[in-house]
Amino acid sequence: MISKKVIIDNLKTLFYALIIAVIIRSLFLQPFYIPSSSMEPTLLVGDRLFVTKYSYGYSKHSFPFSPPIINKRIFFSEPKRGDVVVFKTPADNRTDYIKRLVGLPGDKIQFIDSNLYINNNEVSKSLISKSDKIFCGNNTIEVFTFEEKLSNNKLHKTVYLKDFPYNDSDIFIVPEEHYFFLGDNRDCSKDSRFLSSVGYVHKNNLVGKAQFIFFSSDKKIGRFFSFWKWHKSFRFNRIFNKII
Repeated sequence: MISKKVIIDNLKTLFYALIIAVIIRSLFLQPFYIPSSSMEPTLLVGDRLFVTKYSYGYSKHSFPFSPPIINKRIFFSEPKRGDVVVFKTPADNRTDYIKRLVGLPGDKIQFIDSNLYINNNEVSKSLISKSDKIFCGNNTIEVFTFEEKLSNNKLHKTVYLKDFPYNDSDIFIVPEEHYFFLGDNRDCSKDSRFLSSVGYVHKNNLVGKAQFIFFSSDKKIGRFFSFWKWHKSFRFNRIFNKII
């Protein structure tokens, strides 16, 4: 028969382990799963990545369930243009989104003839491929793949549908202490262009900076219990890839 002391010791061990896990998750690293194709080709559905919580300081959203224990951001460090960031959507302050930071406070953002402009300067992009296919939800779409170069010389890949349906946009002026985010899959991303659902993101809603992929699998090939398909679904070439 298990003694009362053994049960208490086990409960203490479990409690301490839980506290340590919460501290690590809140202050240092948190794993995230990519459920959508809005950041292709940078991030694929099925990627699992680590986000550093300390990169931009801490707010209530740094902690599990966003308890109202901090009403502002502490130890704040300004994110950089081009960072891939996890944030809570302003619409509900609960849903995690991951996008690329394009606009800083005070910036003017606009699309003209499918070209991205920041503060009236066109963002340079070089065509890489005319024949790539990526996902948009459950659909496969044909895209042009570009390498964009932001004003701080940050390089990243973006994709656009071949007929460039997103031609022109309104002018977006980023408010003070807010940021403007875009998905790299430009024609298949709900991001700051959609003011009613995402819009401008306050600095308190930043969760952390995406750093690297620690595991990736293609659920369209095989799910967890389909162990005979694991060798086909695992994307070994993506493991430990740094997110840029």
